[in-house]
Amino acid sequence: MTTTNLERCHVMATDYDAPRKPDDEPENPAVLQVMSRPSREQDGGLDHDATQEVVELPGADLSGEEFVVPLVPIQPDELVCTRCFLVHHRSRSSRTPGPLICADCEAVG
Repeated sequence: MTTTNLERCHVMATDYDAPRKPDDEPENPAVLQVMSRPSREQDGGLDHDATQEVVELPGADLSGEEFVVPLVPIQPDELVCTRCFLVHHRSRSSRTPGPLICADCEAVG
């Protein structure tokens, strides 16, 4: 049994601009819930949950505390990358001549 070109061409053209679902189909409740939330522009760009309560723990007031971090100068076996400005061990330095960059920045380009 052989078929002609006309018999094989029963494919309908697709209108990609047409709506994908009929208007009488009910909306997904999860989609409606997301669409009803205020957008980032409306809430000032804050990422918060309106139902979230602020809970303060007893003894959690740290306003009188100081955060003290010891400052350690750069060691002889360390380098500061001129691209990412992170401190690395000298073994992580690039092998190319020029400014000191780390192997990670060299790999990125």
